[in-house]
Amino acid sequence: MTAIRQEAIQMLEKVPEDKLSFVMQIMQGVNGLIGIADTKEKEDIDLNQFVMAPTDRGQNADKYVRESRDNDRF
Repeated sequence: MTAIRQEAIQMLEKVPEDKLSFVMQIMQGVNGLIGIADTKEKEDIDLNQFVMAPTDRGQNADKYVRESRDNDRF
């Protein structure tokens, strides 16, 4: 083990438990900068599942709003 690695480990041992998550986030960011891939693979999400089928109301939204405004009794 190199001296710098030993020093890093000693510094890490001094970090309070409640602050370790911040240190881990920084280390993950550094790993991303140097090209070390994260071991987790992201699942592809089909975004088309969130697209709603068109309706007459949706196609004619301006007309619908105009008619609603015209029919408003207030």
